[in-house]
Amino acid sequence: MTMTRLEAALRRRPVDRAPIWMMRQAGRYMAEYQEVRKRVSFLELCRSPELIAEVTLQPIRRFGFDAAIVFSDILIPVEAMGIPLDFDPGPKLSRVIREDEDISSLRSPDPAKDMPWVMDGIRAFRAERPDVPILGFAGAPFTLASYMVEGTTSKGFVETKAWMFQHPKRARRLLSKIADVVSDHLIAQIEAGAAAVQVFDSWAGVLGRDDYLDLGLPYLLQIVERVKPSGAPIILFAKGAHEVLSELSSIGADALGIDWTLPMDAAGRRTGNRVALQGNLDPCALFGPPERIEREVQRIMTEAKDLEGFVFNLGHGILPKTPPAHVEVAVEAAKRMGKRGGTEAEFAP
Repeated sequence: MTMTRLEAALRRRPVDRAPIWMMRQAGRYMAEYQEVRKRVSFLELCRSPELIAEVTLQPIRRFGFDAAIVFSDILIPVEAMGIPLDFDPGPKLSRVIREDEDISSLRSPDPAKDMPWVMDGIRAFRAERPDVPILGFAGAPFTLASYMVEGTTSKGFVETKAWMFQHPKRARRLLSKIADVVSDHLIAQIEAGAAAVQVFDSWAGVLGRDDYLDLGLPYLLQIVERVKPSGAPIILFAKGAHEVLSELSSIGADALGIDWTLPMDAAGRRTGNRVALQGNLDPCALFGPPERIEREVQRIMTEAKDLEGFVFNLGHGILPKTPPAHVEVAVEAAKRMGKRGGTEAEFAP
């Protein structure tokens, strides 16, 4: 069976050029997305398979990315665990987790019954574009736990860190429970047709090295061990966790996402080329003039030239005010500059 360019790169096999997709490539910066949002709330969008597929398709049609990522939110499984969720405009959880009984009250949802829209959205996308691989995703246990303890997003996550330091056994119990839910959700997305999955640990960088090895990495390992038998490549994106890249590259994932604060060649040295790497254009670079964007793309491609397995991406998600024309510049430059030596005819798209 012929692999797509994305799947080959994630498995560190030869490709003609580095595949390209972008985190949050479907969203507020696109007029097409805004037209959909005029009709429905964010959560209504996340619960409609037809609209999930439509929004997921929008950047594929417009920019020609090599892969899609299903449109959803990392907090969907948290809601399915029994914590009502709203967005106003950011996430608001109706209650917080602090006591043992709070953790005991959390459900272990069945993805097919309690959040079927994500999987149905993947299937609808695959029916429309079977030639384009689609990624599933989920939030990492530490990142999801931070929302469950804080009740919303935070700058410093003081409440989360203080609670975890004060109640380490309770924290580990919560993190392990979340890891099981995340694993089930990722497996369900793979069974629905996701070609690969990514785990977002967006707030990993708020922990020091030793604390991440205690409160972050063990639960990513728990997920990898559960999901790995599915056969789909697993990408871990632990933003800001540069000091644990060596350990992250050793737990069985196929690829690591790298943010823009670490050069790709340095990331390759830290991981010993044990995994494919993905990244790492600064999302703010897309506000610069086209010639600056092209220089940044070229720099990243040069840094990544010796990596065994490379996927061009951003170092975090596309920002809402990003000019779509500048995304086009980055995509075209990445396709032009990302030659890797394979044969183009082997890959689709």
